[in-house]
Amino acid sequence: MSNSPPTLYLDPQIRDWVLFPITFVMILVGLLRHYVVILLQSPPKKLSRAGIREQRALVRSQVLRATSARSPIPPAHYKALSQHLIDSYEAGTYLKDGPPKNDAPSSPPNPLTDPAAMDSMMAGMKTQMVMMVPQMIMMGWINFFFQGFVLIKLPFPLTLGFKSMLQRGIETPDMHVRWVSSLSWYFLNFFGLNGLYRLLLGGDNSADSSRDMMTTPFASMGAAQLGQPQDFAKLFKAERDNLEFSEGLYTWIGEDIDSKVLRKYGKLSPRSD
Repeated sequence: MSNSPPTLYLDPQIRDWVLFPITFVMILVGLLRHYVVILLQSPPKKLSRAGIREQRALVRSQVLRATSARSPIPPAHYKALSQHLIDSYEAGTYLKDGPPKNDAPSSPPNPLTDPAAMDSMMAGMKTQMVMMVPQMIMMGWINFFFQGFVLIKLPFPLTLGFKSMLQRGIETPDMHVRWVSSLSWYFLNFFGLNGLYRLLLGGDNSADSSRDMMTTPFASMGAAQLGQPQDFAKLFKAERDNLEFSEGLYTWIGEDIDSKVLRKYGKLSPRSD
């Protein structure tokens, strides 16, 4: 007598009324979620004139330092510009809120008082809600209407270690591991449809369901608190020290340019060294 497990035959209506609807609804929910996230995203707020001036002052110094080894700026102008930035950083001229008071204690900026940081926190929470609520509704819908259904048999062999993953909701120890239950089919689509979303919506889409498992509703809030706002007073202090150090590395790219041009066209004899 053969010990092979009995063969199951599925009703074609299970394919038509359970398998296809679950897959089709999950694809539609992912597409809808992507466009809802786009609608909920608010345009970035414009910086004030003082805030832009604060950021550009830092970038100006960084560019000056990056080109100090072969600078196109003549020595007199380089020294004047570098000294001007050093004095301005020390006096706090470029700070958005003005120069700091001597008697005021230095404290890091509070992200809760920054409107841009608060907007970023709220946007992150709304995005997480759009990500999580549809998945909760989908799981409830499948558990209520399709609990205990066997939907499909996988066309490739698997080990018994996959049985608990592929047959959730069906407590049958003698069923072959290749059969997939309705709840397990939901989880397979949960991760398997991401390639289809990238094909339809591009790589940077909001329909990627795997992000729900790796993030929490408060992850974006923590990122906003760590990233904003920047303490430009400390940044200017560090940049001032870097500028003073880069003055020792300064060389002008136009030094002896006349001799180099004449030597290139053979008007001067080449250097002996």
